Amino acid sequence: MLFRQLFDRASCTYTYLLACERTSQAVLIDPVVSCVERDARLLSELGLALRWVLETHVHADHVTGSAALRARLGGESVVAANAGVFGASCTVRTGDHVVFGDHHLEVRETPGHTAGCVSYVLDDHSAVFTGDALFVRGCGRTDFQGGSAQTLYRSVHAQLFTLPDATKVYPGHDYNGQTVSTIGEERAHNPRLGGGRDEMAFVAIMAALDLSPPAHIDVALPANLRGGTT
Repeated sequence: MLFRQLFDRASCTYTYLLACERTSQAVLIDPVVSCVERDARLLSELGLALRWVLETHVHADHVTGSAALRARLGGESVVAANAGVFGASCTVRTGDHVVFGDHHLEVRETPGHTAGCVSYVLDDHSAVFTGDALFVRGCGRTDFQGGSAQTLYRSVHAQLFTLPDATKVYPGHDYNGQTVSTIGEERAHNPRLGGGRDEMAFVAIMAALDLSPPAHIDVALPANLRGGTT
């Protein structure tokens, strides 16, 4: 399988490209509209056909590149059934599979950052793409878009920390120069969700964050609820 991890410096967003080398069917996870030219060029250079554009959730810090990529290259969009996105090609729930050639991604609902978050687990459990549910030594905020600290704690422990220790964790963002972790590392060392910390302690940590609203939420949120159409 072909794999690339791409980065948008402005929003610190990771976009992931996965492709079946036999069929050249490709998946993009969490593309950013300002990086559409980069992503389209890479697909062309590698001789890949875009099959799916996957969202882990409705983003508040950047506009998705989903609509622009699909208009240019074809393919279909995938969002969580609970995300509330209008016009998606396909909505998914826990247990659904997104198939690209000889591979698939298993959907696991991981709400808490927002009410409509999902993570995508590679078919052999070697990797999980966690969006904002689980970062490298952190997690997404839980104070808007139907977020809930209690729900996020339960999602991560039930749907992510039950994966094998060696499963690589590829997050939706990173602000500290870290690109990948593992489930075993995060279960042991994540300062918010790991190390045996209980739900009450996690709720207290999240309640004390006192974060400002995302800078681009007024533009990003309505656009992303339309699949990236501005």
